[in-house]
Amino acid sequence: MANLPILAGKRILVTGAARGLGRDFAQAAAEAGASVVMADILVDLVRQEAKVLSEQGLDVSAVEIDLSQKASVQKAVDQAVATLNGLDGLINCAALATGVGGVSLMEYDEDLWDRVMTVNVKGTWLVTQACVPHLKKSGSGKIVNIASDTAMWGAQRLMAYVASKGAIISMTRSMARELGEDNICVNTISPGLTLVEATEYVPQARHDLYVNGRAIQRQQHPQDLNGTAIYLLSDMSSFVTGQNIPVNGGFVFN
Repeated sequence: MANLPILAGKRILVTGAARGLGRDFAQAAAEAGASVVMADILVDLVRQEAKVLSEQGLDVSAVEIDLSQKASVQKAVDQAVATLNGLDGLINCAALATGVGGVSLMEYDEDLWDRVMTVNVKGTWLVTQACVPHLKKSGSGKIVNIASDTAMWGAQRLMAYVASKGAIISMTRSMARELGEDNICVNTISPGLTLVEATEYVPQARHDLYVNGRAIQRQQHPQDLNGTAIYLLSDMSSFVTGQNIPVNGGFVFN
């Protein structure tokens, strides 16, 4: 998949691209022929990763973004559009995941709840809002939101994260209805528990639960998601919108 130039000529913005899934999505899109801007609040790291990919011959650059601040979001999108000379696709991957679980709903901290909702939900909306005018100009814009299958099976002791990812799935459907007239497709990918930096804190028992409960009984890696993301960014999916696609080895069926 990565060696097929099915995104040749496409201009893609990926948030949360300094590490984990976002970093992998950015690399996969660039390897598929796209010009990619990687955005993250971890500005030194995202610039470092963009430099690594650029040195591999990929068309990649980086910008700083803080999803909790509308001005930062707008500035990042403006910079990305200027760099790319337009925009054809967006992957909303940035989210708070580390350290947001492990306690019951009765113990959950209000400030943490608000922070998760601000970044994961409001941030996704703000980035999308800033990108839509440019995606309209593209004539065939694609938005790929990254949720989680935890919102589909109701993972316990992870209340704010699960609620935020459920909101992403619902927002995708509403966005798809609104933006369809502009030929913009909006879809969600819901990964299972994936081996990235953000899941290093997850107890082994939860990892075992996933592996044992999957139809394909193994750990999930970031690369397992790339094919679906590239498909949703490509012209091959131009009549697919409003969908939630769980990519989890069959732990949850949709």
